[in-house]
Order: sequence, then structure tokens, then C-alpha cells
Amino acid sequence: MLRLLRSAASALVTGATTLALLATTACNAKDELLAPQQPGVISPGNVQSPIAAEGLYNGAVGQFKQGLLGGNGNQETIWQFTGLFTDEYRSSDTFSQRNDADQRVTQTQDAVLSPLYITLQQTRGFAHNALLALQQFEPTTSNTHQAEMYFVIAFAQIQLGEDFCNGIPLSYTIGGIPQYTDPMTDSAVFALAAAQADSGLALATATDAATTQVRNALTIAKGRAQLDLGQAAAAAATVASVPASFQYAGNYSQTTNDNGWWIMTTSSKRYSVGDSADATGTITNALPFVSAKDPRVPTTRIGNGFDSTTPYFQQGIWNRDDPVAIVDGLDGQLIQAEAKLRGGDIGGMMSILNALRATPPTQGIFKLASTLSPLATPGSQSAAQSLFFREKAFWTFGRGQRLGDLRRQVRQYALPMNQVYEVGSFFKNGQYGTLTQFPVPDSERSNPNFHGCLDTNP
Repeated sequence: MLRLLRSAASALVTGATTLALLATTACNAKDELLAPQQPGVISPGNVQSPIAAEGLYNGAVGQFKQGLLGGNGNQETIWQFTGLFTDEYRSSDTFSQRNDADQRVTQTQDAVLSPLYITLQQTRGFAHNALLALQQFEPTTSNTHQAEMYFVIAFAQIQLGEDFCNGIPLSYTIGGIPQYTDPMTDSAVFALAAAQADSGLALATATDAATTQVRNALTIAKGRAQLDLGQAAAAAATVASVPASFQYAGNYSQTTNDNGWWIMTTSSKRYSVGDSADATGTITNALPFVSAKDPRVPTTRIGNGFDSTTPYFQQGIWNRDDPVAIVDGLDGQLIQAEAKLRGGDIGGMMSILNALRATPPTQGIFKLASTLSPLATPGSQSAAQSLFFREKAFWTFGRGQRLGDLRRQVRQYALPMNQVYEVGSFFKNGQYGTLTQFPVPDSERSNPNFHGCLDTNP
């Protein structure tokens, strides 16, 4: 009997314990359901697999293409801001930051410049993280993707070096801890970009279509870095293998990111195509992107811009979801033409330029309806130089290369600034500024090693 009572008591205790456990379990489940959810937060443990490495790769490519010329909303990209800073576009907007960029008086605290700079730096970081993950989890099966990450890093650094002053830190965040670097000269940035392109080329050795695409992109990036370093002959040799028909493009869609040029021009009329004259008269050194009526930069006059006063000329190259060539075979042809120019071979330069005019390459999906008439051979080196940079400006319009070319004309061709950049009266009052590149913004001052631009030389 005593044994039965003890068994019954034990059963009651066990039952009570079970109920308590059930109650506790139910409570924990409810707590979990009601706990704050953070689907946008990815912890380091979530990216420790081959699938996650591929996810990081896809995210880095998307960030790269969006950061150059894609977006949704009233926020420009680095290619657009450099278009304002140079003669490609003029501000038909009311925002002071856009007017300042157009006038070349942008300050380090500029609220538009800082996000553009941060985006380029983050693009490097995303690609670096993806590269490390691919190397760890797919060391022998992801060579092409690893090579593409080297391309993204190299290209982002080239863009930083071409657009910002001497004194660019190239820091990384590793394991959540910032690894700050000292500021680097633009030349050091270009040299590092060329080396990273070489690292990518060492991986892009297969012959399939995807690898060939990445290898050509890396080749153009390396050639562009060499050109920025003043190594024109070496750059020409580097890109000689890239076919003129090659394109590595950024693709855009209405369900993801719109083409940024469509946003700032057709959709909102905030950027008007630039010209060599405006309400103040002739603009010294500006190219006639409108009045030349060159089919490479088609324009249409449509009333006034967003500010209601600036005559608005709409670009006709890109629609809402049109792709944009980030690098292409045309770039390689122009690098080779410039090498001919630097070597004093004006005839060789003209052969390349007129071949392009006779067979205009497709850029994105934009293709000229007919050929262009051949150009006469200039009679002097200085005339050939002017002709080359004019031709290049029309071929590469809106693709983020104009500012780098202006700086190189001062740095490598020894032209004074007032023979290269727009000077004189600015159409929205005042004078054009004296900046030859963007300053590194104040957001970089979180880096304890950064104390401002090393210098503002081109």
C-alpha cells in the first residue's frame, strides 16, 4: 500500500512537472513569436557556406552596378555628379548641391557628395567580403566569380582615383572591426587597382563565355589604370586583345533599379545636357554637346528644367530600363588611339578614330542609325590632342570618364587648368570655381588617419 501511495505521489509530481514544462515551452514559443524580427540583419554565422558566398557575390555585383548608374528616387550616382562637375551636364535643378557641383565649388560637407563617396567605398568592401567568402568556401570552383570581385574592387578604386583628390584611404571592415589605412595618392590608388586587375586575370583563364566576359572587363580596367598612371603604351598593349564589340553592362529594370540618367533627365528634368554656350554667352572650354547635333549625344529641347528657368535639353541615349556599358571594347579602342597620340603617331590615331566612326559600336542598346563622316587628319600635335579628347567625350558621354580625362590633360599633357575646365561666368550667378576634382568628404574623418586631402593638384 505504501508503495502504491508513493507511486501515485510520484506520478502526480511527474505530471505536475510535465505540465510545468509544457507551460514553459509554450511561453518560450510565444516569446519567440513576439520577439523583434530583424530580417535585414545578417550575422557572420549566416554567411558561412558556399550558398552564402554566392549570395555575397550577387549582392556585390548588384551594389556595384547600382552605385554607378542605378537607383530609385531623387539621388544621383557618381557618374552623374561628375557629369555636372564637368561640361557634360548643367544643373536645371534648385538643389544647391547640384548647382555647386555644376559650378565646381563643392565643399567637403556636401550632403550629396558624401553618400556617393561612401557608396564607392562600400562597393569595394562588399566585393572584398564576397571574395574572402568565395576563397574560403568555393576555393576551386568559383574562379570566375572571384575574378569578377577583383574587377569590382579595381574599378571602384579607379573611379575614386579619377574623381577625388589625392588622399584617399582604402580601408576595410574585417570581422566588424574597421581596418583604417593612411590616405593614398591617386597614383598609388591606380597602381593598386592595376595590381588587383592582375590578380583577377590570373583567375580568369577559362574559355567559357562568362569567364571571357570577366577577363575582358579586367583587361579594360587594367588598361584604364595604366593610362591614368601615364603608361599609355603599356595600356594599349594590355587592351589590344579585347574585341571592339565587347560590353560589360549594368542592367536596370522597373522592378529593381531604374536607369539613373532616366531618373535625373527624362523623369525629373534636373540635369540638362551641357553646351558651349548659355545665357551668359560662350562657355570657355566647354564642348557643344547640344549645338553640335552629334548623333552620339542626341538631345531634344523640352521647355525649361525643374527650376522653371534653365532651358532644358533632354538626353536621348537612355530610357528607363536601358543598360549602360560600364566597360566595353570602345574603351579599349580609345586607349589604343590615345597611345598613338602620345607616341606622336597622329595617322595611327586617326585610323582608329575613323574606323570607329565608320562602324559605330553599340553601347548598351544604343546604336547610331548611320555611320559618321571621316575626320580630316589634324596638322599638329596640339590639334590632334584637342580632336582626340573631343571625340572621346562624345563617345563616352555620361559614362563617368570625362573628369578623369580633364585631369589627365592637366597632369599628363601639361595644359593649364584654364585651358581645360570651364571658366568664366556661371549661368546661375558668380564664376566657375577652381576645383579640378571632388574633395574627399568629411564623412571620411571617422578614420583617425585622415585629416583632409593631401593636395588638390589634378
